[in-house]
Parts: sequence; C-alpha cells; structure tokens
Amino acid sequence: MPNQPLIFDTAIAKGKPENIRHPHNACPFCAPHQLTDILAQDADRIWLLNKFPTLQATWQTIVIESARHDGDIATYSPVENRAVFAFVLKHWQATIASGRFQSVLCYKSFGPHSGGSLRHPHMQIVGLTAVDGYANVTAANLTGYPALTVDRVQVTVSDQPIMGFVEINVAALITAVTPFADAVQQVVQYTLNTYFHGWCDSYNLFFYPQGDQVVAKVVPLFNVSPYYIGYRLAQADTPERMRAIAQEIRQQFAQANPVRSN
Repeated sequence: MPNQPLIFDTAIAKGKPENIRHPHNACPFCAPHQLTDILAQDADRIWLLNKFPTLQATWQTIVIESARHDGDIATYSPVENRAVFAFVLKHWQATIASGRFQSVLCYKSFGPHSGGSLRHPHMQIVGLTAVDGYANVTAANLTGYPALTVDRVQVTVSDQPIMGFVEINVAALITAVTPFADAVQQVVQYTLNTYFHGWCDSYNLFFYPQGDQVVAKVVPLFNVSPYYIGYRLAQADTPERMRAIAQEIRQQFAQANPVRSN
C-alpha cells in the first residue's frame, strides 16, 4: 500500500528564506551567531532545528556543512568532506537509534533544479513520526551496473532507478566513513563536471540505512520527467549508456586514485 503523503504547511512556508533563484537575498546560515536551537556543533558544522518545519508530523533538522556560503561536496578538501560526512552520519544514526520515529531520512539538495531554497551547503535530517520513508524503495533500486569497488566501497549505476534517468549508488559499511565520503565526493564531482558534458548544475544526495551498511544515492537533476510526475513511471538510460557511465566513473576514480581503483 502506498505511503500517505506528507502534509506541507504553506502558512509556515511563506516565511522561508530563499537565495538560489535570488542570490542577493540574505543567508541565515552565514550568520551563525544568530542561529538558535542548536543541537550539536563541531568547528563550523552545525546541527540545528529547522526554523521553518513545513511538514506536519515530522521533526525537521538542518546540518550546516561549512561556513563557506559557496561550498559543496564537490569543492571541499578531502579532509573537510570527511568531517562533514562523519558529522552528519553520526547524528543521523543517533536519531535512528533513538527510536522516536518510524523512519529517519537524511538527504541533501544542491542547485536550482534540486528543490532546495538556500545555496549555503547543508543537509537535512528528518524524523517521520507516522510514515516509513523507505517503504517504496527496494533493494534493487540501490544497486545496478557495477562501476568499481575501491576500499570495500561499491559504486553502481542503477538499472532500476527510483525516478531516473541516472542514479549512482555508493555502498559501504557505516563505519567506513573515510572511503565512503571520498567515493561520494568523486561521484558528485563526476555528476557536476563530467556527466552530460558538464551541463548538470543540480543533484540530490540521499542516504539509506541497510543493516550494517549505508547506501548513498546521487541523482543528477534537470527537469522532472512528466512520466514520473503523472504516472510514477521511472525512466532509465539504455544498458549501453549505463555501462558507458560506469566506465566514465571508473576513469574518474582512476585519475584521482591511480593505485587503489579497480
């Protein structure tokens, strides 16, 4: 049975700040001294309650990744990126372990086609009190054409994507934060710089708990397909194209890690 929709409160949404389409608007995350309801902090990484909890029956929080307004996974140093991943995975896992919610989502929106409203780099950890957010995601959605295995991290291109067209999965042990963060960073860099001739300016990043593993799914974004909007029909590239994408990812990793990639 399909999940019930999450209820969006437009009265709360009216006050939300926005600076993706209007970059000259003020950024609340650039004034950390004015932030309230902080749950945890490590250097310039801050976990706090979402000031605009637009979804009913949820607990919405934000993870500010960096003090740099124009930062992103694609441009962080490896050390900074690993620290971001360690911070967000720690608090996502702790929220899951608290048992307060039926499911806990963790995701990131980047770029004008991502559904986000603020440019400043951040992720979201959202507890759903009455909905299993993973009910419509199958194991087959989180694997696919093998791209490579490096440091026991598996990278695949979905042959059964959730939405399509291209979804890249990165799977690792939840304790393997460093190689996991490094691999996701490489995939994000591929998505923005190489995939589709570098014309992709947006992506979503989703995290999925899988026992003692975690899977990250990077989804390059353009406009949403009407087949998915109207009929919930996913589309996928041809097998030949997906194999070509897997090869491009292998080349990306080989250039960055000439010894470790295989």
